[in-house]
Amino acid sequence: MKKISLIDIGSNTIRLVLFEYTKEHGIKEIRNIKTPARLAQYIDDDGYMSEEGILALLKVLNSFKQISEKYHINEIYPVATAAIRQSKNRDDIIDRIKSELDLDAVIISGEEEATLGFEAAVHTISYYDAVTIDIGGGSTELTFYEDKEIVYRTSLSFGVVTLKKMFFEGKKHNDKAAIKQTKQFVEEELNKVNWLRDRKVPILAIGGSARNIARIHQSMISYPIAGVHGYTLMSHNLQDVYKLLKRTDTENLDDIDGLSKDRADIILPSTIVFRTLLDVVNAKEFKFSRKGLREGMAMRIFSQEYPVAFNKYRVFEDSIEQLANDFNLDPLDTEKRTEIVDRLYHELERLDIISLSRTNKMIMKHAAGIYYLGDFIDRDASSQHTYYLISNSNINGIGHRDRVRLALIASYKNKTLLDFYAKETGWFNDEELDEIQSLGALVKFSNALNISNTEIVDNLELSKTGGDFKLNIEYNGDPIAEEYHSVRQKKHIEKILGGDLWIEFTES
Repeated sequence: MKKISLIDIGSNTIRLVLFEYTKEHGIKEIRNIKTPARLAQYIDDDGYMSEEGILALLKVLNSFKQISEKYHINEIYPVATAAIRQSKNRDDIIDRIKSELDLDAVIISGEEEATLGFEAAVHTISYYDAVTIDIGGGSTELTFYEDKEIVYRTSLSFGVVTLKKMFFEGKKHNDKAAIKQTKQFVEEELNKVNWLRDRKVPILAIGGSARNIARIHQSMISYPIAGVHGYTLMSHNLQDVYKLLKRTDTENLDDIDGLSKDRADIILPSTIVFRTLLDVVNAKEFKFSRKGLREGMAMRIFSQEYPVAFNKYRVFEDSIEQLANDFNLDPLDTEKRTEIVDRLYHELERLDIISLSRTNKMIMKHAAGIYYLGDFIDRDASSQHTYYLISNSNINGIGHRDRVRLALIASYKNKTLLDFYAKETGWFNDEELDEIQSLGALVKFSNALNISNTEIVDNLELSKTGGDFKLNIEYNGDPIAEEYHSVRQKKHIEKILGGDLWIEFTES
């Protein structure tokens, strides 16, 4: 186990995140605290940060240092981005931080900032190709990656605070002339990035402005599940958010659910940047990542001590393993149940009874691994807890719709409860729900075949005679519990088969 304190000194906010890494649970946030310092506003016309700004910075850093020490964390990493990077007196600022607080602050370049955001994104989002954008207060970072390898990166010298300063100073947040000027400026700047135009890949948005836009849209449509990580908007959805912000009077912005008060006056410029980028890239999807610079930096630090800790090609798999560990699931039980459901599925596939897409097969197997994890809270209400926990957890490498599909399968008890859970989102049609019910039944039956957690099942084979089916199960040990529970659950399998099922246990 290793703990670190990371202080992200941004142009708009300064944020303290205390991270903990363990092999079993991955990276976890212990504490996340921010303050809206708006350091970019302290840069004068000559490019120097004022003494007032430096004192404000030192005050926040001192507070964050004390918090870190109360958690007994000695490894403190202050990371400075655009506001200090663009200050002509940046060396003096770094020296003051060292001399007055004994902290070793590091200024990272815009390109490095872009790379760290990319690293966090590819380790937590399933996209193999995308354009990433992270709008800060004083800069905007962009990358383009293919097959999860970075191809291009750049940092533009404007952010939401600088856009406000350039075009909205002394004006209402929705001033028409300011909006027009901002659009023109942003389009010109993005067009200078010659590798952006017409990429036709999804946009992956990182940072606080992106999170706020996602939350606003979720509030607009009464989104039924929690979390913005992996949340996806189409072009018209982003346009809906833009129209809402544009038509809302400045004094009424606080009434918009999902909009942080700290960002109320700068949210419209960020929306303009996102909309313009969507057009330039000719993207169809706009996905949000809750993980960015801080997580990328934390991964880099932890990787020095744990070199194989993070695998960008096993995002979903690793996230499921960590979720199972979070709820103390027995790894041998998890592995055996997954093995049984895989074998059972292939027997059904061999007889042309069921056939799944690669994605849905993967979801079924992982649902078997975390089946009824709600036992951790209350065994009597395990199904209910399982559905709620999985559907509302930030699971990396999977979209929200598939996350709910995973939750429905892993929590399957009966059709009545399945229909009840599914109504919460209304995302699946009758045909899809029939498939989900079948997969839930397979997982439930597979659990019955290892109910004693003694791993007695060695092999199984399904055969058909006329309209009836026989499942031969080869075992070692004592199958008394598995015999009883498999007979109790066989009705779920008979529904899939469309005929009677006879179960025979044969000693290996």
